[in-house]
Amino acid sequence: MKTLYILRHAKSSWASVEQLPDHERPLLEEGKKRTRKLINYLLQNEIKPELIVSSTAKRASETAGYIASALAVDHAQIKLVPSLYNAGSEHIFNQFIDLDDSMNSLMIVGHNPSLTNFVNHWLKPQIDWLPTSGLVGIEFDTAHWEELPKANAKVKFMVYPKLLKGQ
Repeated sequence: MKTLYILRHAKSSWASVEQLPDHERPLLEEGKKRTRKLINYLLQNEIKPELIVSSTAKRASETAGYIASALAVDHAQIKLVPSLYNAGSEHIFNQFIDLDDSMNSLMIVGHNPSLTNFVNHWLKPQIDWLPTSGLVGIEFDTAHWEELPKANAKVKFMVYPKLLKGQ
């Protein structure tokens, strides 16, 4: 069994869009606060990815670091991948195709519309937009990462801060 967690970065700042390139936009404190609700959900459900693969965009890499710190995932287990910034579904699939099969869980941190398109491969009904700090957990009935695209899959959950009001 392999588990894939797909996480959209936390809410980021648009205030400095005139001064900063999109790739450099930082997280807002509000984004960190909302992500704390998600972290509480992960902790309560004992969800801890073995590896986190993130876009290099500041808002995504900060989200990955924030999640890793809270879940006690070694920061050496964060892999930054520049091409996840505007990745298509096939490229996202390629991020885990050659992972060591001894690893059973992976979190991908990235952006819309890429992540919405990717999770819609399994969501029924499909969604229009994965919200900031939105997380989808999918289990695959396979022992090999390279078989994920063809393996039977089950969506375990889809959560985001507005759904986690009591967290």
